[in-house]
Formats: sequence, C-alpha cells, structure tokens
Amino acid sequence: MDTQTRHALKQDRFVTATTSGLDWVGENRAAVIRWSIAVVLFLAVVAAGIVVYEQRDSAADRLLGQAMDIYQTPITQPNQPAEPGQTTYPSAAARAKAAYPLFDQVANQYGWLNAGAMGRYFAGITALDMGNKSEAETDLTKAADSHDGSVASLAKVALANLYAQTGRTSQAVEEFRNLIAHPTTAVPKPAAQLQLADLYASTGQQEEARRIYAEIKDQDKDTEAAQIATQKLQGK
Repeated sequence: MDTQTRHALKQDRFVTATTSGLDWVGENRAAVIRWSIAVVLFLAVVAAGIVVYEQRDSAADRLLGQAMDIYQTPITQPNQPAEPGQTTYPSAAARAKAAYPLFDQVANQYGWLNAGAMGRYFAGITALDMGNKSEAETDLTKAADSHDGSVASLAKVALANLYAQTGRTSQAVEEFRNLIAHPTTAVPKPAAQLQLADLYASTGQQEEARRIYAEIKDQDKDTEAAQIATQKLQGK
C-alpha cells in the first residue's frame, strides 16, 4: 500500500469518527448541554469556595494579629513611666482582659481555621491571666481537641498545669503522659517528660522524678533537656 493510499484511509477514518461524534452530539444535545452546565457550575462553586476560604483565612489572621498585638503590649513597670505615645497596661490581668474578647471572637468565628484554633488556646491563657480558672479550663479543653496538633499539645500542657494548681494531680499526670506518648513539634517528648518530673518533685514523689530525669539524661545526652535533667539530678 503506497503512502498516498494510507493517507487517504487515515483521512476517511478521521472523517468517519468526526461525523459519528457529531451525530452523537446532535442526538444527545440536551444531555451534553446539561453536563456542560453542571461542569461549569461545579468549577464556579469550587472557585468561589477557594475565594471565600482565602478571604476568611485572611480575616481570621488579621483578627488574631490584633489580639496578639494587645497581648504583647508592655506592662507598666513600677517607677518607670511609659514613653510618650506608647500603649501600656498596668498589669497582666488588665492586658489579658483587653485581649480576651478578640481571642474569643476569632475562636468563635473561625474555629475551623488554624487562626481560630490558636485563638481558642490564647483565650484560655488570657483567662488564666485574669484569674478565671473555670473559664480558662473550658477554653483550654476545647483547644486540646483542636485539629491543629501543635495547638492541641500546647493546650494540654496548660491544662495539666491548671490541674496541678487546683489539686488534681492525677489528671495532670495523665495529660503529661499523653503528651509523652504523642509528642509534637510544639511539645516534644523531653519537654513533656521534664514537666512531669517537675510535677512529681513538687508533690513529694522524688524517686519517680529522679527516674524520669535520669531517663531524659540518658536518651538525649547532648540536648538542652538532658542538661536540665542533669542539673535536677545534681540538686541545682
């Protein structure tokens, strides 16, 4: 078969396939139109969702930033007047009282975003600063269930310390053991172990504390945690 004949056959097959395709489209025009509209609508919904998500994410970050700006505002030091134009607060409690509503707002409005999870954690921390332990426990418990693992682990540390302060040592121990078993970047295993050992030491369980300090020293010899553990074992 010569080249010209093969070329002609290819053209015939292309024409036949194209004609068949056009015939199918013609016969199923309504279905094709409905399918095309559905695809366009789907893409439009996806695009709109992305835009809305980005807008809400930006809004959440801005609100969290405003709250953090307040929470990082300097506290007035005794006999040291603030510089002209500088905003200050007379106490940590007063500063926390100003920041708490914004942290609570970002948590309530954007709880499904990372900024919202962080807002809930800091709502708990500022509630602690204000001395509202019950409110702090509620916020920190919610933060401890966050989808953001780092935020959840930080909240569990705060919760454990709150339990210890309020005489619930067994609950504090349970939280620290959970953090040791499930470390995160924010709360690595040695950090949780140190806190648990310190808790044992503060409650008179010296042998248990020394056991954990020794474990930290042996498993992380060249780390800051190991140095702290060594100092604890030496009674420093």
